Amino acid sequence: MGAMASRNTKAPRPVDEIPPLKRLFPLAAQHVLAMYAGAVAVPLIVGGAMVSAGRLQQSDIVHLIMADLFVAGLATVLQAVGFWRFGVRLPLMQGVTFAAVGPMITIGVNHGVTTIYGSVIACGLFMILLAPVFGRLIRFFPPLVTGTIILIIGVSLMRVASGWFGGGTGPEFGDPAAIGMGFFTLAVIILIERFAPEGLRRISILLGLIIGTVVSIPLGLTDWSHLGDYDWVGVVTPFQFGLPTFEIGSVLALLIVAIVVMTETTGDIVAVGEIVDEKITPRRLADGLRADGLGTVLGGVFNTFPYTAFAQNVGLVALTGVRSRHVATAAGALLVVLGLLPKLAAVVEGIPLPVLGGAGVALFGMVAASGVRTLSKVAFDNTNILVVAISLGVAMLTEAKLYYTDRSGEAPVNVALDLYSQFPDWFQTVFHSGISAGAITAILLNLLLNRNRTADPGEPDAHDAPRAARPDPGDLARAAEPSRAERGAEPA
Repeated sequence: MGAMASRNTKAPRPVDEIPPLKRLFPLAAQHVLAMYAGAVAVPLIVGGAMVSAGRLQQSDIVHLIMADLFVAGLATVLQAVGFWRFGVRLPLMQGVTFAAVGPMITIGVNHGVTTIYGSVIACGLFMILLAPVFGRLIRFFPPLVTGTIILIIGVSLMRVASGWFGGGTGPEFGDPAAIGMGFFTLAVIILIERFAPEGLRRISILLGLIIGTVVSIPLGLTDWSHLGDYDWVGVVTPFQFGLPTFEIGSVLALLIVAIVVMTETTGDIVAVGEIVDEKITPRRLADGLRADGLGTVLGGVFNTFPYTAFAQNVGLVALTGVRSRHVATAAGALLVVLGLLPKLAAVVEGIPLPVLGGAGVALFGMVAASGVRTLSKVAFDNTNILVVAISLGVAMLTEAKLYYTDRSGEAPVNVALDLYSQFPDWFQTVFHSGISAGAITAILLNLLLNRNRTADPGEPDAHDAPRAARPDPGDLARAAEPSRAERGAEPA
């Protein structure tokens, strides 16, 4: 009888424990703060590009920010709590991936925002269907490939940061006051990293945005005159911009992103499993990837973007030592609440571009640096150097543009041609984004050049991605430090 009572009162596993409420909320808020800057960066980037292309109004960015936070919360709760075969049931935070930024901008400019969301929905469904067999495909994404893709993502996004840094796209671009504010914000982030306690260093990007914005108010760089137009509480509306549309080239571009996202999430699931001492079986991995896919489908429905596990929050789990998945559940609920506050989203939308630029230089530079860190696992012989070099070069080809004045008509017309302007639409959609072009190149070159090679003793095999991705348990205490360099960034 006593033995039976002992079994019935057996303590829950650490991952299933529910911390006291007085600890639960601060721990959840810490996770939200650690990811917030990275979470809102993608809607600001994509929304800004759509406004410049005439596809959205400036006020629509507020909806993008709300939808992003709302679905991030739902996806996080799904991943942490789980239902049926969805959710890994570990303390993982979900947020939009930077890997999709370039392809989505290309899709939106060429085909409109409804095609973005149709492609996002297709991307999510593809992830759900691929989840059970992805463990067999991940060998095609060793550190050589994933590190190269992450590096390309960071380098490609730096163009966005430079546009913000200069103050926009109008005649005011390059204003010394704007550039000065960008450098001030960057300096604040650096000083926080150097002198602040560990807890504040983890949110250095967010603090840089806040301090830079406050300082810019008396300088006249901040315009929040529209705040009165927004309610304190609002609702995130599905299909806000119309029913989704589907275009084959756009869908193909995001299917490539889906594989990159699944590779990233796999690494994060393996890492957090080691930290909380939970065995990650193929079935459990598939459940986590399905949750990624369902979160991405919800993203398309609610007018936001593909979702992945946020690596910096994995580092935070290691730093705090709190293994409970219910901390992530509470953080997800907090994100849902934040997604229902239009006035807060309007404040974020009103952050001056130079301040975003200063933070973006640090944030996107950290993404690129995390790619370099992943590549540090690679034995850099001539073949692997060639894979990285050509992939990076092909990605940068998309930056090539020709500007000329067409005088054949009645009035001169300024024309800008992209490198692939004369190719079919589907080809332009896939390869106009440096991220998708570089990812395809890295995957194919690795298969071609490394297929029959044998790894050096002590090095992961060229196709042994799971072994290379699995963290050394002895390094877990240091996991938070690299993650700090990815504030808001998905390997991408």
